[in-house]
Amino acid sequence: MVNKAISEPEVQAAQQAWCKALVDISATHTSSGQPAAKALAEKVIDAADGYPMGAVLFKPTLTVNPQTLRTTGAGALSHFVGGDPVYPKDTGFALKGWTQCEVANSGVFIVGASASAMGKVHFTGKDGKVTKVDKTWGFVKDDAGKLRIVMHDSSLEYAGSCCR
Repeated sequence: MVNKAISEPEVQAAQQAWCKALVDISATHTSSGQPAAKALAEKVIDAADGYPMGAVLFKPTLTVNPQTLRTTGAGALSHFVGGDPVYPKDTGFALKGWTQCEVANSGVFIVGASASAMGKVHFTGKDGKVTKVDKTWGFVKDDAGKLRIVMHDSSLEYAGSCCR
């Protein structure tokens, strides 16, 4: 029997691994091109996300209607590396030349076999410019006890006024 309880250090380690993978995909794109970046992204998604368990609730940072919400591995892969004609507006978020990625959680909520985290993710580009996004994550453990991301909700910080 696998212990499916989740700890905060496990959540933080998964977030750090996700950030490292994003930077690695960006670096691979720069050094070896889109096909190599895509191959790495496929491995990362297979290892980190819960698609083997079912749909992952994914709202990527830079998507537009009607393809804002993604529940399949193919939709996630397209967001990260582009090149999928089903998602023609995807340009590859992981191909933007990120050199650093840092998670700053506002909070982590754990109830036994599931965890949620919410906060900021800071992405540093090759020009040194930092892009900040608001991100919420959901985690569960698979049958082997490996922590899997089953929900990502990400958006650029709100920068203007809305309603008067």
